[in-house]
Amino acid sequence: MTEKNNFRQPENHNPPNDNRTPMVLLPYQQRWIADTSPVKVCEKSRRIGLSWGEAADSALLAAQTSGMNVWYIGYNKDMALEFIHDCGNWAKFYGLAADEVEETEEVFADGDDKQAVLAFVIRFASGWRITALSSRPNNLRGKQGRVIIDEAAFHDDLPELLKAAMALLMWGGQVHIISTHDGVDNPFNELITDCRAGKKPYAVHRITFDDALADGLYKRICLRRGIEWTAEGEAAWVAEIRQSYGDDAAEELDCIPKNGGGKWLNRALIESRMSPYTPVLRYDQTDDFALLPEHQRAAEVADWLSGSLKPLLAALDNTRHSFVGVDFARNGDRSAIVPLIRQQNLNLYTPFILELGNMPFKQQEQICAYLLAGLPNLLGAAFDARGNGQYLAEAMQDQFGGDRVQAVMLSENWYRAHTAPFKAALEDGTLDKLPRDEDILTDLRAFELIKGVPRIPDTRTRGQDGNKRHGDTAIALVLAHYASRELNIGAVRVASRAVRRESRLTNGY
Repeated sequence: MTEKNNFRQPENHNPPNDNRTPMVLLPYQQRWIADTSPVKVCEKSRRIGLSWGEAADSALLAAQTSGMNVWYIGYNKDMALEFIHDCGNWAKFYGLAADEVEETEEVFADGDDKQAVLAFVIRFASGWRITALSSRPNNLRGKQGRVIIDEAAFHDDLPELLKAAMALLMWGGQVHIISTHDGVDNPFNELITDCRAGKKPYAVHRITFDDALADGLYKRICLRRGIEWTAEGEAAWVAEIRQSYGDDAAEELDCIPKNGGGKWLNRALIESRMSPYTPVLRYDQTDDFALLPEHQRAAEVADWLSGSLKPLLAALDNTRHSFVGVDFARNGDRSAIVPLIRQQNLNLYTPFILELGNMPFKQQEQICAYLLAGLPNLLGAAFDARGNGQYLAEAMQDQFGGDRVQAVMLSENWYRAHTAPFKAALEDGTLDKLPRDEDILTDLRAFELIKGVPRIPDTRTRGQDGNKRHGDTAIALVLAHYASRELNIGAVRVASRAVRRESRLTNGY
């Protein structure tokens, strides 16, 4: 995923509205503003000016007759005052008609309890206003417009604040949630995880310190300070910034929440999705097998396929759709092949799992082709295409088409985007009936949070047969689940009509 940079575009986003984007802003600020999703969330590095960019958009929004009110919620008075001053400066820059900043009180209700909250207000000639609040009211009901929750991870009761803010969406409002991280178990990090898992349909942006630098942050700082930019100067400045944050640099600058180490999937969750009736087929070969003529190897494997795999394929419901994930290995580790069957209720289950040990390339191709051809209504197969796995992925694409078989280059960004939905599927039971098998349990438990991203570490384990394992089946399971989400569109039928040569609407013009 060249690798698709998830940092450069929101992970779920509406088409950008570039007409509203001031060019004085840096590209990452522009991308944030251009995303017009009703709810958008940004995990970001500290001090990159995203709130300043938000102020630019808020001033334009409140100044339009077709705009709306803006409610900014920081967690202290200084944040509120800084934001409202930024909005005022932008209004002057745009030449917008606006009053001076007004210090006042806003009354928020929590049940029968009413509380006055210090607020700073700018009123525009349009009739709309920007209100920056110095504390965190837990009830925004009855308000209308856009809500900006800044440094969301540091609010006392973010879930309740979000619940109140979401009420504004009913009347066409917007909710913008911006924050650096404050630990793995923080509600803000949980919100980000839920968004990536597909549990919440919000747009997600990620802007690290390095992303901001790549978009010209330090060059803009040099311009503001009136100093000449040099590569050496930028490198020295970056080193100084990172040194100043010390052990907190990963969280404060790289969007990696603290305490991001340890096992990612707990044993109880995995075992709750296991079934004793789901078989694991393990087919190992000796080193001497690879020395046999290819036709002999093919004949022996064909016999095994007929006797072991064919009955399992024949037992599957041929009205259902299927998906496959494949993690390739030649020797040392195992190749893991995981089919998934989609049921009537759209849940997925594993009918069996196939593991190959020390299997020659041609025979892996033979086995994969037999499996993909025998599965009912195959919609998508995702192959790990790193290293030698690329050969097998391309061979399957040649046979079954690139629309059904995808070669996946596993990367940190790919894991970040697609492990969360996998875990969510285990948690809610939409992925079920994994084999009750000690080695597969070990593979899934091998996932660790490495810099905040679930990955399989380089260390290897020993299977029950004494052979090495490297989380191969766990990776194949994630790939299969990915295929069920991303490669499940099926065949597309295109219908067209003749080009219209005339339109009555244009007659006379």
